[in-house]
Amino acid sequence: MIDDLHTTRERIRAGLTSPAAEIEKAIAVAQSPACRHTFLATRIEAARAEAQQPGLDGLPLAGLAVSIKDLFDFAGEVTAAGSTVLADAPPALQDSAAVARLRAAGGIVLGRTNMTEFAFSGIGINPHHGTPVNPSDVNVERIPGGSSSGAAVSVATGAAFVGLGSDTGGSIRIPAALNGVVGFKNTARLVPLAGALPLSSTLDTVCAMTRSVADAIAVHEVLAARTVIRSNAPLSAYRLAVARTQMLDGVDETVARAFERSIRVLRDAGATVTEIELAGIRDLGTIQTTGGFTAAESYAWHRQLLETRGDGYDPRVRVRIERGAAMKAWEYVDLFRARGEWIARIESELRGFDAVLSPTVPLVAPPLAQVAAGNERDHEFFRVNTMLLRNTSVVNMLDGCAISIPCHVPGELPVGLMLWHGAMRDDTILNIARRAEAALAPAPGTQ
Repeated sequence: MIDDLHTTRERIRAGLTSPAAEIEKAIAVAQSPACRHTFLATRIEAARAEAQQPGLDGLPLAGLAVSIKDLFDFAGEVTAAGSTVLADAPPALQDSAAVARLRAAGGIVLGRTNMTEFAFSGIGINPHHGTPVNPSDVNVERIPGGSSSGAAVSVATGAAFVGLGSDTGGSIRIPAALNGVVGFKNTARLVPLAGALPLSSTLDTVCAMTRSVADAIAVHEVLAARTVIRSNAPLSAYRLAVARTQMLDGVDETVARAFERSIRVLRDAGATVTEIELAGIRDLGTIQTTGGFTAAESYAWHRQLLETRGDGYDPRVRVRIERGAAMKAWEYVDLFRARGEWIARIESELRGFDAVLSPTVPLVAPPLAQVAAGNERDHEFFRVNTMLLRNTSVVNMLDGCAISIPCHVPGELPVGLMLWHGAMRDDTILNIARRAEAALAPAPGTQ
């Protein structure tokens, strides 16, 4: 079990380790085979120098390693979003808002992490730079999940305590679930998007992966520049719902077993868990029949680049972006109206509940070989991608908040339990997640 940020920060303050020593550990992992294709660029010597600065132990991130997705501006570096078509773009003049806040809080950026090109897939494959391999299985190379693929692997392997990423349809929670780490998607408006290359200006959320819920709270406080209101209420104080409509369809055996076990554990710990239909989820397909926000808004950003450098795109990314060209202006305006009405219906159906429980994704990480080969007609790639995004994307359309926490037991591939609700319920979700994480923790000696 790799120590989390909280534990390591306390060890630093007790004089048992130091930022410099911890950075060396992170560097060793980042340069190991476990992180092959995880980092697109590292700043080893700069990180070493920064770890020597005095006063780091008094800061929230205590001079510990963080990684940043190749979507975020870092002064003096090119933000290429996992592509090659932006490789010759001018370097950023300043850090993005999120990176600046992490660094001011004592986070030491070890490097830029790999990602799905332009953040447009939940699988995590990158044909230009190679694909990070999920570290959870030593026998089979499995997908890392995306689009924040390198961020997840950096946290899961121990190369970073914090993996800064983005979540437009699940790009934090999907890789968190598949790699067995924690991924928190805050309400989008709470963290500034400035300095992050956009996918969908409507749905994009800046957030991070960590190794524990306590770390997720600490990092969210840094990124959002706000204090989470902590509650000591037990699980018995909360009403939790299990959404039956769509969320449990087609789950594989491992996910089904882990999810059912988790519900039993939470009930045994005192939580009131009620199954509901949440039938409004079915309406999402109808709302988006003319296209969704992501295709339309990404096409608006990419259209000129596609004209001049389209051949340099991953074809599976390009074909999804180009779908946005067909959306008419009135359809785009209608989509906003329909989304607002849909949010109101879901909020009404969830009245009286503090959180909803769902599998983060309905399957464990598939073998990389299952989805790696192909092109824009690769049906298996798109089938798996659709399944991975299905549950998480509901929360983005809801303008909500959600967290994925590990709920598997030793010997199982990682499975994520997603706790979620509508906008601005972040603190409640985080407080419930703290209790759920403790209840679901493996017994000592079973790691």
